[in-house]
Amino acid sequence: MAAGTYPDDVEARAAMTTTTWTLSGFGDEIDPDPRIQVAVLQALGARAIEVRSAWGVNVVELDDQQLEELAGILETAGMTVSAVASPIGKVPLDAPIADEVARLERIVRVAHRLGARFIRVFSFYPAEGTDPDDAHDATVASMRALADTAHAANLVLLHENEKGIYGDTPERVHAMVTAVDSPALRLAWDSANFVQVGVEHPHDDGWALLAPYVDYLQVKDALAATGEVVPAGQGQGQVAKTVAALRDAGYEGFVSLEPHLAEGHELGGFSGPFAFGDAARALHAIADEAGIALR
Repeated sequence: MAAGTYPDDVEARAAMTTTTWTLSGFGDEIDPDPRIQVAVLQALGARAIEVRSAWGVNVVELDDQQLEELAGILETAGMTVSAVASPIGKVPLDAPIADEVARLERIVRVAHRLGARFIRVFSFYPAEGTDPDDAHDATVASMRALADTAHAANLVLLHENEKGIYGDTPERVHAMVTAVDSPALRLAWDSANFVQVGVEHPHDDGWALLAPYVDYLQVKDALAATGEVVPAGQGQGQVAKTVAALRDAGYEGFVSLEPHLAEGHELGGFSGPFAFGDAARALHAIADEAGIALR
């Protein structure tokens, strides 16, 4: 099968399966131009997009004109926005929380205009050289302020377990989300990030603890020995086990590709259209095995 043309018969494949999930992906991992992002995602069978940046501009910096142009492109293409992938919470924990709340309010404007219910966030960088567990109380207070802002806007924050932040291990993610205890703070599960912080078996070691709070699946995998990001199923992230567990639990939400196959940086990563296609085909293979149609 040629790169960038999967699957050819989405409807037929869906009819042969018992569960359907909505395939999405970080568009800016494909290309800075949102038109190219949409074209590649649709060629891969996706009907949704996760928006992190457009034309090289992060969502928190989009002006009104850029936001309207982006919304028009997505609406014309019939693309749903699965989430706005914000950088909120990817700052030092001792930074003024009012500044981060103000940035979140700008992201709320983006989410409302794009029709997205979810906003991806992080749980702050503890002070260098300190024990992250000592940052629990301050992290909870800051995350609660963010959750209150989202709740007032009728939106839901999805915490991503990014390496280096407070919530980078299953135990600290659980401690944070249960202490905040807000319907506006839920979890995005990312197997590769857990592998990269030394969680040897992410599903076995963390799924039972966090599953009640997971509302979104981000897909990338990683090698435990080096931390290198690889397509789903090619690393130690146990992606197939998590996919099967979500299926068995009746999950019917988004599955979002974040391949990071070419480069990674503080605010995200990049793959390019061909590597993104490789990542999509790897995910489709896992979904097929589990009896899940991605569309």
